[in-house]
Amino acid sequence: MFKTKNTPKIYAYTDTRFPGYIKVGYTTKDTAEQRVRQQMENVKLPKQSWEIILEEIAIREDGSFFTDGAVHRQLQKMGIINKKEEGEWFQCTLNEVKAAILAEKRQEFNKEKRSLDFGMRPEQQEAVTKTAKYFRSFEKEKGIIPHFLWNAKMRFGKTFASYQLALEMGWTKILVLTFKPAVLSAWREDLLSHIDFKNWQFVSKKEEDISEDEINHNQPFVYFASLQDVLGRDKKSGGIKISNEWVHNTDWDCVIFDEYHFGAWQDNTKDLFDAKKNKEEKEEYEQTLKEQKEIETENDGKALDFQFEEDELPITTKHYLYLSGTPFRAIANGEFIEEQIFNWTYTDEQKAKTEWNEKNGANPYASLPRLVMLTYQLPEDIRNIALKGEFNEFDLNEFFSTTDTGKNATFKYEEEVQNWLEFVRGQYKEKNEDALKDPKNKAPMPFKDVRLKDALQHSFWFLPNVASCFAMANLLKKATNKFFHDYEVVVCAGTQAGIGVEALKPLEAAMTREPLKTKTITLSCGKLTTGVSVKPWTGIFILRNTQSPETYFQTVFRVQTPWVLKNPDKNSPNREEIIKHECYVFDFAPNRALSQIVSYSNRLNVDSNESPEKKVADLLSFLPVLSYDGSVMKEINASELLDIATSGTTGTLLARRWESALLVNVDNITLQRLLNNEEAMKALMSIEGFRSLNQDIESIVNKSEEIKQTKKEAAEKDEELSKTEKKELTDKEKEVKSMRKQIQEKLIKFATRLPVFMYLSELREHTLKDVIQYIEPELFKKVTGLSIEDFSLLESLGVFNGELMNDAVFKFKRYEDSSLEYTGINKHSEDAYIGGYDTVTQNRVIGAVE
Repeated sequence: MFKTKNTPKIYAYTDTRFPGYIKVGYTTKDTAEQRVRQQMENVKLPKQSWEIILEEIAIREDGSFFTDGAVHRQLQKMGIINKKEEGEWFQCTLNEVKAAILAEKRQEFNKEKRSLDFGMRPEQQEAVTKTAKYFRSFEKEKGIIPHFLWNAKMRFGKTFASYQLALEMGWTKILVLTFKPAVLSAWREDLLSHIDFKNWQFVSKKEEDISEDEINHNQPFVYFASLQDVLGRDKKSGGIKISNEWVHNTDWDCVIFDEYHFGAWQDNTKDLFDAKKNKEEKEEYEQTLKEQKEIETENDGKALDFQFEEDELPITTKHYLYLSGTPFRAIANGEFIEEQIFNWTYTDEQKAKTEWNEKNGANPYASLPRLVMLTYQLPEDIRNIALKGEFNEFDLNEFFSTTDTGKNATFKYEEEVQNWLEFVRGQYKEKNEDALKDPKNKAPMPFKDVRLKDALQHSFWFLPNVASCFAMANLLKKATNKFFHDYEVVVCAGTQAGIGVEALKPLEAAMTREPLKTKTITLSCGKLTTGVSVKPWTGIFILRNTQSPETYFQTVFRVQTPWVLKNPDKNSPNREEIIKHECYVFDFAPNRALSQIVSYSNRLNVDSNESPEKKVADLLSFLPVLSYDGSVMKEINASELLDIATSGTTGTLLARRWESALLVNVDNITLQRLLNNEEAMKALMSIEGFRSLNQDIESIVNKSEEIKQTKKEAAEKDEELSKTEKKELTDKEKEVKSMRKQIQEKLIKFATRLPVFMYLSELREHTLKDVIQYIEPELFKKVTGLSIEDFSLLESLGVFNGELMNDAVFKFKRYEDSSLEYTGINKHSEDAYIGGYDTVTQNRVIGAVE
């Protein structure tokens, strides 16, 4: 008796009989497919010639219905031609149809043909809210430009969320500086396609975008540029490039640094390293910088060889926003404290995926596959030819080294590399008796185990250099490797492979338009590791040394790109079939791989309330790690992983960790925070050696501002400084640097007292929070000279790098635990406390006294 009206829908479809045209119709049937099949009843076709490409509810924002005629009128307003004899057929694109529907829903003319109207996901809204609140807290602070970091994993939607932040803050002039110009298309598309950013202008030096001369200054705009270009100098005059003068003369609302991890290598604290005290840190920094430059040179044809400090940029802005999915060094160096960081890591993403409530609609994270890591210790007779270093560790770069270059390259240890190929196929005759006794213990090999082999139709092999890529391609072609002849091997390395998306074309051709029916292996030493997405990649083989966690995870996350088949039957445009539910990382340097996992979980999770073991456990719940030790493969838990990652730590190395320049922050923002906090200044000046701190900090801040202003004025005038002016500027910079280093050394001296306190206290501290909150306040003040409250305040202001200290506290604890257990004392055992007598503490006190 009470029949409900079916929901009205607008649908669109294409037909091979009418190339270049789209039919836009209306129906109240359950699906568009029912209506289209009804239309085709009298047309006898040998096979289906149509594909339904859109099906959308026809309801305006005010709740009223509309029909296809309204959409036709919107399309005609846009100047789109329709077939006169067939009025519902339009010569247009799918996005133009979506723009017309959006215009009708909002009852406004969509002259810019914007086709997107989705809202922010919960994490994007959280990022915008937290950042806006932080920026607004500085509105009354004179002389301080706030800096904020989005530690946001790939596919977070950083460009869209950045533009939403601009709307929230009321910005109208945004400068986007990137270390990777290849990301331009994402910034352009999000701004010009979404209805929320109506009237915004996208400016760049590309021909398809508007130029500086065409900007309408009565409307908001974004200028996208590479940092290399903006900071570049004119070859003839040595001054700012004429084309960039307007950038330096504009008062920007915000400067956004995109792909910031690439710039973070130009570490402005590296000159503070003490060559003797921090030899290991210096060597690690130099190795990672070298590796990063090698990758960049291979990927873009040139490395980032410039340095800069944001506060000394000849650019005026009110805010700085930094975007990166792997800002390991930026966080480790204390560039940002917890309140300046929004986190969205792999763990956050996968947790959101599992906890999504279907009542809120389709799960937006469903297509993001879970990572699984498998590490393999190679048989001794394969790996023993490439052992290096103090601990005789297996060296992948040496193992895959070559005797020639170019297309004629061959492996130096070709027999062993051939054995490795047999190993990953499960064909290598292992000499390990334990593995042969129990077949159940045999490790799943990538190209033998049916579950893995079926998933690895398309894989990425990350090799040390161009020559090793060609050597591997040559080896795979040999008759002995007939198994791999089913795979199209694509060498994506060297200058001949092209740059950016150009390097992608041969791979796309090899995969064809139906990648489910083809097989490929991509060999690369840097290309396609950033800025591109290859959906069919399901596995990555790490076949090179990777000291840098930035490089490691930027590359690893390439294989986590969702692979979704949309409209699989060509009749259901809103239906998606997820092809890739899991993806795999295969690493043949187990200790290195597990250390990278610890780095990711601890260094990117800045929550000081969580212990490192808890952080690692959280990551492993979404990224299981299976490790093959030569006999059996088993899943690694958090405690085991941390034990492996921290193995080889010595008391000497721990001591040096507490002498690191990275433990304290003496940049201008931190020093200004100190000046603005009377309580914090009073606490520091109570320590011997800090009596003139107030005066010293004021001098550093003021002179730094003078230096910045001098450079800016010279840039604006496009004039070179005279010799006298240059000398005065250099002398002033040296003076500031010297004063800054003096304060730094005094703070480091204080930091070295913390392990002494931990050694003497009775509790086993897991985190810096334990040190601050749960210990003996009188002993703390006696050893360090500060009250717990004062130290906590200074840490919250960023004077001390809480994240690095957290790491040092935890490593101290694990080292101490292992030392005590070695001597027969278990910290968790009741036997450690005999009749109220604490043997553990007594031993430690005696040791300290000695």
